[in-house]
Amino acid sequence: MDAEERFELVAGVAEEIVTEQELREVLETESSPVAYDGFEPSGLAHLPVGVYRPLLLRDLLRAGLRFKLLLADSFAWINNKLGGDLEKIRLAGEYFVEVWKAAGVDMRRVEVVWHSDFMDDREYWRKVILIAKSHTLKRTLRSLTIAGREGELSNPTAFVFYPSMQCADVFHLDVDICQLGMDQRKVNMLAREMAGKLGRKPPVVVSHRMLPALQPGSGEKMSKSVPESAIFVHDSEAEIREKLRRAYCPMKEVQNNPVLEYAKEIVFRAFGEMLIERPERYGGDVSYATYGELAEDFAEGRLHPQDLKDAVAGYLNRLIAPVREHFEKNPRARELYLMVKSCQITR
Repeated sequence: MDAEERFELVAGVAEEIVTEQELREVLETESSPVAYDGFEPSGLAHLPVGVYRPLLLRDLLRAGLRFKLLLADSFAWINNKLGGDLEKIRLAGEYFVEVWKAAGVDMRRVEVVWHSDFMDDREYWRKVILIAKSHTLKRTLRSLTIAGREGELSNPTAFVFYPSMQCADVFHLDVDICQLGMDQRKVNMLAREMAGKLGRKPPVVVSHRMLPALQPGSGEKMSKSVPESAIFVHDSEAEIREKLRRAYCPMKEVQNNPVLEYAKEIVFRAFGEMLIERPERYGGDVSYATYGELAEDFAEGRLHPQDLKDAVAGYLNRLIAPVREHFEKNPRARELYLMVKSCQITR
């Protein structure tokens, strides 16, 4: 596979790349560049973590990237996830690994890193302090949205450490590419600005889209803290179909339509095509080879929202079923699932 083919695979996961030229240079000069994403272990895995992330990883690994999944247990502790109980947070991290295994991620090709392993490393804290010295408190407070927090003065002081620590992670993990969601853009851009202070090249930022919530008014992205507007990898087929039935999907409306977004980002990415099954009196079955064809038919009213919802629900269930079954049949996985399920999810 040549550099241009590799570029197309990596670019295919992105909503934004900063910069495309730098990404091309990395792919032309590095046979196995390192990319990373980080997750706070907390709560049950939903569609973005348990289905979308594995699909993106599939393409990134095909492009020859080495990927590091950072289980940010220290950040979950700072952010008071799972009540700030580090033992439960660690178990939640193990649960995440089981989710990715069940979703088909070849964990032999992915390096799992625990952030708490950094905490006794003086070199890591040297990076954190150097970064903190090199940007303003105002910039830090603006960046707190990466942690799902606002920069309020009533916040615990520990929150202020979050952006500098996450920025330091990029250099401590020695990554070439920050491949996180668009919600993490602010800290990734901070890392680019801070690279010179640490004598490093700026990382390339390849930001993927944030899957939207099922219902308007539940926030822009699908959040597991709003369960009625999210799909989880443990949902039954009936639950998936019911959630899609109630999803926001106005007739002929393509923009800001979560059901169409799932079709584009998940169904076509996973299956390469989409079949809509419907009775002959409603036009019979129709197959789409591209998302553009699907979106055009929907915009013109040739495809009814309910038929679209039924099809998307079926495809999502096909992807979720192996994960759901893994946690039903594997004793250790089920033990981890029940522990995480029983925990109080805090924001």
